[in-house]
Amino acid sequence: QGQLVESGGGLVRAGGSLSLSCAASGYMFDTSAMGWFRQAPGKEREFVAGISWHGDADYGNSVKGRFTISRDSSNTIDLRMNSLKPEDTAIYYCVKTPSESAPTPQARAYSYWGQGTQVTVTS
Repeated sequence: QGQLVESGGGLVRAGGSLSLSCAASGYMFDTSAMGWFRQAPGKEREFVAGISWHGDADYGNSVKGRFTISRDSSNTIDLRMNSLKPEDTAIYYCVKTPSESAPTPQARAYSYWGQGTQVTVTS
């Protein structure tokens, strides 16, 4: 049984930075796309960023220019979040597609989801 394990969430002041990491283990396919979604209380789930096995990246409009996703290996991704805003406060979920894929903002494309890590940005 595969799993996605997120780390690196926490509390930061507006304008600060945080990095998230996600490690995948136990999956048959290591060429899948991976990425991040987030969900704040009372809000819709939102695509943050995704990256293909080849390193092609895509970002949600609200984080473009501030967040950077990278892939350290076939099974590990990082999300560097700069210039954080209070509206970035959410639970961040690591996601993974079931097979090789381009990064996509469509949540239904990602079959595997992590447990989530809380990011809180104070003003």
